[in-house]
Amino acid sequence: MGISRPVLVATAALASAVLLAPVSATAAPGSPKASDDRHPLRDRGASDSTLSPLAPFAKGRISAEAQGQQTARHNQTNGYPRRTTLKAPAVNPADKSIKLGLIPYHSIAPKLNDLQKLGNRVSVEVAGKSAAGHELYLVTVTEPESSREAREQERMREQIENSSASAARDRKIKSSYKTPIFINNNIHGNEWEGTDAALKLIEELAKAKDAKTAGLLAKNRIYLNVTANPDGRIAGTRPNSNGFDLNRDFITASQPETRAIRQIAIDKQPAVMLDLHGYVNGTLIEPTTPPHGENYEYDLFLKNSYANALGMEKAVNGLGYTAEKDGVLPAEIPFRDQAEGWDDFPPIFTPQYMPFQGAVASHTIEFPMRVNNSSYESLSVEELRRRTTINTAIAGASMRATLDYTQTNRTSVIADQIETFRRGAAGEAQRPISSENVPGVPGIGPEDVYTTTFPRAYVIPVGRDQRSSVAAGRLVDHLVANDIRVERALLPFKLAGKVHAAGSYVVDMRQPKRGIANVILADGRDISPDVTAMYDISGWSLGLLWGATVHKATSGDLRMISRDVHSAGPTGYVSPIGDMKLRLDDPKEIAAVNSLLAQGVAVRRTADGAAIVPSSARKAAIDQAKRLGVSFNATRDRGVAPLKRTKVAASVTAGELFALREMGFDVVPVSTAILNAGFDWKGTDVLFVSTGLSHASLTPAARDAFAASGVAVVGRGSGGGNFNAAAKLIPVTAVAANGDANGVVRVSNTGGAITGGAPAHTFVYSPLYFTGLGSGVRAEQTYGTGNPLVSGHWRATASGTGGPADAAGKPSIVSGTTAAGAPVVLFGTEPMFRNHPKGVFSQVGRALLTR
Repeated sequence: MGISRPVLVATAALASAVLLAPVSATAAPGSPKASDDRHPLRDRGASDSTLSPLAPFAKGRISAEAQGQQTARHNQTNGYPRRTTLKAPAVNPADKSIKLGLIPYHSIAPKLNDLQKLGNRVSVEVAGKSAAGHELYLVTVTEPESSREAREQERMREQIENSSASAARDRKIKSSYKTPIFINNNIHGNEWEGTDAALKLIEELAKAKDAKTAGLLAKNRIYLNVTANPDGRIAGTRPNSNGFDLNRDFITASQPETRAIRQIAIDKQPAVMLDLHGYVNGTLIEPTTPPHGENYEYDLFLKNSYANALGMEKAVNGLGYTAEKDGVLPAEIPFRDQAEGWDDFPPIFTPQYMPFQGAVASHTIEFPMRVNNSSYESLSVEELRRRTTINTAIAGASMRATLDYTQTNRTSVIADQIETFRRGAAGEAQRPISSENVPGVPGIGPEDVYTTTFPRAYVIPVGRDQRSSVAAGRLVDHLVANDIRVERALLPFKLAGKVHAAGSYVVDMRQPKRGIANVILADGRDISPDVTAMYDISGWSLGLLWGATVHKATSGDLRMISRDVHSAGPTGYVSPIGDMKLRLDDPKEIAAVNSLLAQGVAVRRTADGAAIVPSSARKAAIDQAKRLGVSFNATRDRGVAPLKRTKVAASVTAGELFALREMGFDVVPVSTAILNAGFDWKGTDVLFVSTGLSHASLTPAARDAFAASGVAVVGRGSGGGNFNAAAKLIPVTAVAANGDANGVVRVSNTGGAITGGAPAHTFVYSPLYFTGLGSGVRAEQTYGTGNPLVSGHWRATASGTGGPADAAGKPSIVSGTTAAGAPVVLFGTEPMFRNHPKGVFSQVGRALLTR
């Protein structure tokens, strides 16, 4: 048992007495209506059974992600080179790279096998697999290291992160630590050329005999993710095979490719990184315009990123391409050349995530000559290949300039990485950027200053204070997966005047990676007054959107007996007697009830949207508790109506489709074309419409078939609102607010089968609100009064309408019944946006089940 923070008195005997206290069998932790006799530690525990000896569904092992971290860290101690003979995939003549004269995915593995044979500088590892099962290749280029030397490099890397004050004074780090440089390529599958430039760079470094290259590789490790999105590379699509834009996934990390990159960042701790993209003419080189991410140590970041950008600009322009001869405009650095519009505020992008894992310079590079989308189809092969040659050269110039910058400034780059971690561990305030503390960067003004005040700690409670144990467990595991230190209190403790139960999870914000901890847990901020528009989303709080209760302590003396955790303690529970109630407040609970329904269990729903499972299904309930960590509490509630297995016809986004399947729904994708081709509605229970389906564009036969089907309808956004209006389903008017608006908003829930027990916050993107509710139409949820926006960007339109004030107090979710008796639910919010706001998925799940 470890002791963290000063304590006045603590004994092992006292701790043991708490651990072995009896467990209630009538209510699970986190149940909104848990009985008072429930013991607050029944769901407690870390990754080992000694901390949770009585938990009935402890798995006795750490999470798969935590295991992956431990394995990767173990591999760090192997020497270099690390030879891996890659298995070549089958030749695919349909690979979209071929037309462009670029390397197809199936040729990358043989190429890397050959490069490893050129000497002792090139190592290849498989960093993971894509959504479609394609291997992700991580190449390391460095001078050879023995196992002992590799262990010493890892020791120094750990010291930089975890003992930063001593690392700042360590002469060996200054002289001998190899600066980690990370180059990420082709994360957008149809932005190809970074991969080819990376392979050229690897070959050049492997073959070079000059002293400059030897010196570079003696003092640096260069890591290259050869293609971050092989699915998209092959298919010529921006997203992966799940339909996800991977460069929008770095807070949610829903995709395997994103998780692989995150693990590279944690294990390698790059100080400098590039992310290669296309196509912006002239070549766009970050750093960016305001707003800047408020959780960065931005003075250290801007100092290095701007200087490196100048070097890349010189290298790119030095290639000699011109607008007149080649169609290539001079390179642009948004921070210097633009007022706003290409910001680095959201940490959903690769270069905006990397600073939270230690990068003090990270860049998106957009090479100039478009070859994707309509250009891919319309231009000649000769012209496409001319363009890819230019783009490959520009990508390569950016890479080489970055290597030069890092080598030249190696000592200060590592010192700045150490300082980033040191400030976090010490709990020091950020330094607002200015021309004084970031010399050499022109145009710094008050519009560039974005900082935050870090709280003393976050507490994720257990017991009566926790809305959802399963959501809390997911959030804890996500924090750990991002290399955030999480502790668990072994005894009750008091912080900022509030007493927290033993077993509560604590994120002490005096830690090296406080930035990413605050990104995930903080509410965020309303930046609507600061800039005209955002490049992408500007609000994302997992503390508000993932369904768990999170307490923020802005100050206070943190004193507790605790231990570090590697994964959340088990949360599954099944009452030993009687019928059972399963709260449907989380996607895992929706998945559990769908599994039970698929097994033929006679489940009923309550008036407030929970599920009643008969005692005869206890064994099946135990299986779900073990699999998903959900809780089945004893109940005398009989329910008001049966729940039935729901087959969904869905015209939705890729993220929504992913979320629906995650919740266990049987989903058949549909579209206007599919319905017009003669869709068989037999067996379909609900049509879910958000995009890609126009009632007005249906043929008369398709409209008649839909009308005759009698299916329920769930609509989301303008697609759902327009379908409702055109089909004349329920009498309500959907009003579009500003289409650029997005963020976290306050809501008030009416209660009942759809929003009973729902969180007080949700997510919006191009929000709607509803007016003119006709007879029988019910407001299930309304936007908060005043300004409902908590964090994000939501302004009125140029006409002065569509702002948050117009939506305030208006319905955000409505329900009703068609004249034919079919249920309809319409959402003006984005409850499944990019598979992100987990805590509100269940509102859609309930709407689909309640028919």
